[in-house]
Amino acid sequence: MSSYATLLKTRGVARIIAAQLTARFPFGMLSLAFLLHIEHTYESYGVAGLVLAALSIGQAIAGPLTSRLMGVWGMRPVIITTMIICALAITTIALFPIGIAADMVVAFIAGLTMPPIQPAVRTIYPKMVNSQQLTPLFSLDASAQEIIWILGPVVTTFVSLQIGTAWGILLAVAFLIGGGIWFVTSPELGRVRIPRSKRKLGVVLKKPPVLLATIVGFLLVAACAAIEAGVVSTFGEGGAEAGFVLAVFAIGSLVGGLALGHKPIGPWALARRMAIVFIGTAIAAAWLNVWWLAVTLFIAGIGIAPALAVMFAIVSASVRFSDTAEAYGWVGTGQLIGAALGSSLAGFLIDGIGSVGAFLVAAGLALLGFIVPFVGKRFHPDLRGRDASPIPDTEPVGMVN
Repeated sequence: MSSYATLLKTRGVARIIAAQLTARFPFGMLSLAFLLHIEHTYESYGVAGLVLAALSIGQAIAGPLTSRLMGVWGMRPVIITTMIICALAITTIALFPIGIAADMVVAFIAGLTMPPIQPAVRTIYPKMVNSQQLTPLFSLDASAQEIIWILGPVVTTFVSLQIGTAWGILLAVAFLIGGGIWFVTSPELGRVRIPRSKRKLGVVLKKPPVLLATIVGFLLVAACAAIEAGVVSTFGEGGAEAGFVLAVFAIGSLVGGLALGHKPIGPWALARRMAIVFIGTAIAAAWLNVWWLAVTLFIAGIGIAPALAVMFAIVSASVRFSDTAEAYGWVGTGQLIGAALGSSLAGFLIDGIGSVGAFLVAAGLALLGFIVPFVGKRFHPDLRGRDASPIPDTEPVGMVN
């Protein structure tokens, strides 16, 4: 813990972590808020899954595009523009009953304009700390973001069920705007300029570690999305247990991230962490009791933040600084496509065979998430004793004062 305390004392680190967590807080709210609101409106988890899929597909398409635009237009203009459009789209879904097809279109627009906070902050981090601190910072960030998944579902469930499902969505909009303003006004965004990449869009995916992180991230988030849908379905709209179980799931990730964040990243690191996720998810499907799910999903959660931290580190160490934002955009795209797949499959199986179907889907996806890095071990960089900072570009990058 002393290493994390030292990190937080580094100039700007605590501020930028807090600002980006606030700006990204809607990510822990919107999926559940949309699920509750759309299911309440149309009385179908399948329809809710389709709207969530549209949201996630929009985000997936936007990921590498908006990330790359930050190297052309700058971080602040891109984030501010997307934030305004996204807030308007999300508000439309909350306030206006426009029909299933229209809801899907508007959700797609909301996803397409979701502010690229995560690629921006991942790109800033290597310029804020020394090379020895970077891997622990990635782990601290991956752990801290679990606050989003701990408080987000609890707040969303309480507001949506006690006040109204539309208010759950509108609260997410408030965090999106407030947190976004805090983030874009942070001095760090003015001190770091992302250089324009000279490579074609998508070329960065030819880097095996980037592709590995994208695929495994896709499977990991798909499993998490299926779990979330399964938990909500198990306890119903009126069950406060859903927020409790999802919070415990996220606490497991927070604990795992802090406990394993200092571990050296060897070639088996990602497979080992995904094995923890699979084991916990698989045994969760055996009994849909609140305490059983809390315990087993806590176990599954222990592997999540550490797995994400490994993905961030191997991507950072494998690409040039000018390509980092796009690389993280692709990783984010993989995760968002996973969210779409996990939500959709879980939604339809819930309608077909009941809540247990969502957990079976999650277990299958988590198993694949273990097999891929196990088989692809040779594509996994060995960062033990190595610098995880991005590869410097061949020409100097100017600093903006």
